Amino acid sequence: MTLGTIGCGKMGTTLIAGAIRAGIVAADAVIGCDPLPAACEAFTEATGARTTTDPAELANACEVILLCTMPLQAAEALRDAARAAAGQPRLVISIAAGITLATLEAACPENFRVIRAMPNTPALVGQGAAAYCLGTRATPADAGTAHTLLEAVGMALEMPERFMNLVTGLSGSGPAYVYVVIEALADGGVLAGLTRAVSLRLAAQTVLGAAAMVLETNEHPAVLKDKVTSPGGTTIAGLAELERLGLRTALISAVNAASLRAAELGKAST
Repeated sequence: MTLGTIGCGKMGTTLIAGAIRAGIVAADAVIGCDPLPAACEAFTEATGARTTTDPAELANACEVILLCTMPLQAAEALRDAARAAAGQPRLVISIAAGITLATLEAACPENFRVIRAMPNTPALVGQGAAAYCLGTRATPADAGTAHTLLEAVGMALEMPERFMNLVTGLSGSGPAYVYVVIEALADGGVLAGLTRAVSLRLAAQTVLGAAAMVLETNEHPAVLKDKVTSPGGTTIAGLAELERLGLRTALISAVNAASLRAAELGKAST
C-alpha cells in the first residue's frame, strides 16, 4: 500500500505515524502534502516520510489518501486530487468534520472510493476514539483498510453515516470537555490547599482511571458511581453539588451543540 495525507497537521501526522509504527505501511511508501513548509518539516520529523507541496504528486503516487484538511476545504482538495490522479482508482478517507459522503463523492469520479471518518486528538498518544462510515463505492476491503489505520492509534467503530455528526459532537469534540473537567478538578484541589502540580496529576489520573474502569469492567457508569458513593459520605455531598450546578445538563448540551455545528459545516460545504 502507498499512503498519503493531504494536510500535515496534527491529525494527519498522527494517523500516518501510527500506521508506520504499527507496520501497516513503510515510511518510504508515504507522502505528506501541505502548503506550509513548517508543517511539512514537522511531518517528516515525526514520521520519517517525505513531503511535497504539490497535491498532484501525492494523488499520482498514493493508492490510499487521507483527506485531513479543514472542512470547508475538503471538497475542493478532493476535486484537485481526482484531476491529478488522471483516472487511477483511489481510496479516500476524509476526516473533515461534518462533510458528508454525498458531498465527497460528488467531488470525485466513480473510480474514487470514499470513507468518512472522525478520529479525535487522544490518537496522539495512541488512545483515540474513532468512527467511520462507507461511501456507496467503498468495498469491504476498504472498510478493513480504514479500520486498521484508525485502530493503530486507538479504537475504531464502523457505523451508519446518520450518526457521524453525533460522533463528532461526542468523541470528536469530547476531549476538550474532559480537559475542562480535569482543569476544574485541579482548581478544586488548589482551592482546598493542594499544590497546582499535585492537583493536576491527581485530577488527570483520576479521569484516566475512571475511564479505564468503564471500558474494562463493562459496567454502567451509574453502577460504578454508586460503588464509590456511601451513605452520608463525601462523594454524595460532592455529587449533590454537581447536580445542583447542572454539570450533567451542561455536558449533554455541549455534545448536542457540537453535533449541530458539525451538521452546519456539512451544509456550508455543499
